[in-house]
Amino acid sequence: MLGAGPAGLAAALTANRAGRRVIVHERSSEVGHRFHDDFQGLENWTTDGDVIDELAGLGIEPTFDHTPIREAVVFDPRRVHTYRSPRPLFYLVRRGAREGTLDSSLKAQALARGIEIRFGQARPHLPEGGVVAEGPHGSDAVALGYVFATQAADGAFAAMSDHLAPKGYAYLLVVQGQATVAACMFDDFHNKQVYLERTVAFFREKVGFDMQNPRRFGGAGGFDVPQTGRRGDLLFVGEAAGFQDALWGFGMRYAMLSGTLAARSLVSGRLEDYDRLWEKRLGGLLRTGIVNRFMYGKLGARGYRGLAWLLDRTADPRSLLGRLYRPSLLARLLYPIARQSVRSSRRASLRRREPHTTG
Repeated sequence: MLGAGPAGLAAALTANRAGRRVIVHERSSEVGHRFHDDFQGLENWTTDGDVIDELAGLGIEPTFDHTPIREAVVFDPRRVHTYRSPRPLFYLVRRGAREGTLDSSLKAQALARGIEIRFGQARPHLPEGGVVAEGPHGSDAVALGYVFATQAADGAFAAMSDHLAPKGYAYLLVVQGQATVAACMFDDFHNKQVYLERTVAFFREKVGFDMQNPRRFGGAGGFDVPQTGRRGDLLFVGEAAGFQDALWGFGMRYAMLSGTLAARSLVSGRLEDYDRLWEKRLGGLLRTGIVNRFMYGKLGARGYRGLAWLLDRTADPRSLLGRLYRPSLLARLLYPIARQSVRSSRRASLRRREPHTTG
């Protein structure tokens, strides 16, 4: 295995349970090296069943801290909305190397089962084949924020506004005195610091919170629907394959699912099964996500208000979100247009960044 993130460790645990000796090569000195103890959302609306139960069924024990979020406050460009669901909309988990994070918990599970993790050892190739889980290779979205201690009350807040996060969203998450505030943008990355400071000012005005010992963090993510997740004897999983929700960037669930499916194909000796397995479980979600990203990027302020209006009028926002992600005839028809538009936007973004990354 290459990479000790959620995808790679999910693959390692699956192969280990099938009786295989597993070695994970991680180029960094510790798991979760890209993260800073920040909160992220583990989405819980793309299936009727609960994501924690699904992961447990895959052999991933919920030993990591996971706070169920049944209520979220969302700001559109004009109004504030409160959405409640009888079942969790998502779970807040922490990312990084500290105790209780998703990353450190998966590492502990792997080590407890005798899986060998070789830190600081990047392997350029796996001559006998294996699973590649080395993270994203593109940057369709950029998130910039702060993690900090606070005396503010627990809560989950988001804002849809191009003034705060172009074609994306801003968020504030608070759990038991720890908080993350960030702008997740899909355009105009060059001005990311401006959008972050606007985001902090916005939530301070609307919600009110103190920031103790703030630490800045940033990251990028990429998404795609590959023609194949296989390259010879190598199986690509998680963000290395492009498996990430294109609409809002939720990727942890896809990562662990794809890692599990790849390991099952590997241990069975039928590598050709992998494309069929991920296509069946994730293909429709990934394509619908591209269509959702295309539509969301075209919405603007009026569209953001319209989406908030739809959520206002449903008895269960979790159910509506599930329908928005469900493959449909309309999504299949729009997908070729949406994918071309997303790729064009990606190329335009790269051209805008060239003067700042070369020379």
